[in-house]
Amino acid sequence: MKIIIVILLSLSFLFSLSLSAAEQAPAWQLKTQAGKVISSAQYKNQPIILHFWATWCPYCRRLQPKLVELQNKYKAQGVKIVAVSILEEEGAKPQDEIDGRGYKFITAVKGGAVAQQYGVKGTPTTFFINRHNEVVFATSSSDINDPRFELAIKEMIKK
Repeated sequence: MKIIIVILLSLSFLFSLSLSAAEQAPAWQLKTQAGKVISSAQYKNQPIILHFWATWCPYCRRLQPKLVELQNKYKAQGVKIVAVSILEEEGAKPQDEIDGRGYKFITAVKGGAVAQQYGVKGTPTTFFINRHNEVVFATSSSDINDPRFELAIKEMIKK
């Protein structure tokens, strides 16, 4: 039974890759909480996990440790997390929230327009983007046991 489930998950993952592998990630430019400009151009030729989230989102809080684990595991291959805060309440401080959780990734703020470019419907939504700026996998899952996360990382770090 486990073998059948793994095969079905693998086929599901490969099917989603075939639908989005040629899709280029839209270019973006945003500011951090401190006012520093960051953009997709800074991550040219790097595999990135682009994570749309909100400070109030419990599913985001659940998912982020897994994303950090994957970033740390594949650090040697250049994997980085870039978070984009969306749908925030007035006065929210996303980078303070991330730092308070003990994570070391950058968060852009007021990312609603970029979320719209990417077709984000809610939080969390995470895109795995390869070195060629192609979206290899997109998900709104917060299931930290979802095997597609690891498969997506392996696909995005291929040369």
